[in-house]
Amino acid sequence: MAMTRHLIPLAVGRTLDVFISGEDGAPLVIDLPGTPEGHRLSGALEEAAAATGLRIASLARPGYAGSTRLPGRTVADVVPDVLAVADSLGYERFAVMGSSGGGPHALACGALAGDRCVAVAVVSGVGPWAATGLDFLDGMGEGNEIEFGAALEGEEPLRKLLVLWRAEILAAGEQGTFASLQSVLSPPDQKVMTGDFARHMHESFCLALENGVDGWGDDDLAFTRPWGFDLARLAGPVFLWQGEQDLMVPPAHGRWLADAIPGCRARLLPDDGHLTMLLNRPAEILADLAAALRTRD
Repeated sequence: MAMTRHLIPLAVGRTLDVFISGEDGAPLVIDLPGTPEGHRLSGALEEAAAATGLRIASLARPGYAGSTRLPGRTVADVVPDVLAVADSLGYERFAVMGSSGGGPHALACGALAGDRCVAVAVVSGVGPWAATGLDFLDGMGEGNEIEFGAALEGEEPLRKLLVLWRAEILAAGEQGTFASLQSVLSPPDQKVMTGDFARHMHESFCLALENGVDGWGDDDLAFTRPWGFDLARLAGPVFLWQGEQDLMVPPAHGRWLADAIPGCRARLLPDDGHLTMLLNRPAEILADLAAALRTRD
């Protein structure tokens, strides 16, 4: 089934922007993209979903693309939106996948959505800002350090920086996007940031930021504050994927989360970076979630 785009109205007056791919009634995975990544599914993820017999609903968080902003949101605030997507599609149970900045949001669903969230996959997900035993910025590329430094100064300094970066991204094209990411691209990621994948990444950023930087800034601010839930509440299976050559989300984040999450099933991969997970691993990641969903059925 071809991917389709939907705007879901909420009773509170906001709208959620969702891309959906897959057959009606197939087991559902709700995808929470990275920061500041668009929610249109990549070809690799769409093909992997079809091969594993899953339906994917990819949600733009508030402030991204066509999803209405929710000022001051916490990571935990994503949960009612995810439940609204599942309800709109007629699903009682679902799994959640979150990559990079979407990782904490996926964990929030596992902790707060009760039995409805059957399983969680975290792909190169960031850990909590002030966690004991985790230096959030250690090992990150220069661009991330500048970004989170601005976030600590407050919303207005962060917005000024992101507005400048947004303008550069929108104007630069795919080669400019590659250049803008240089400080956070490890060697494996530099190798794959070419051709169709580089074009997809540029188009993804443009989609996420088509209406401004609200989503990007609100994500960053949420990451530097308490998430709004306890990782100890995660009861269902959590599958964690982390590349050891990741400069966007360094491997220390994956190791910390693997230790902190009860029963976490971690794959710490020595030859992967950040982008290689999105390009090369979707079939393996979705296979975990498909197995968990069918076990619950």
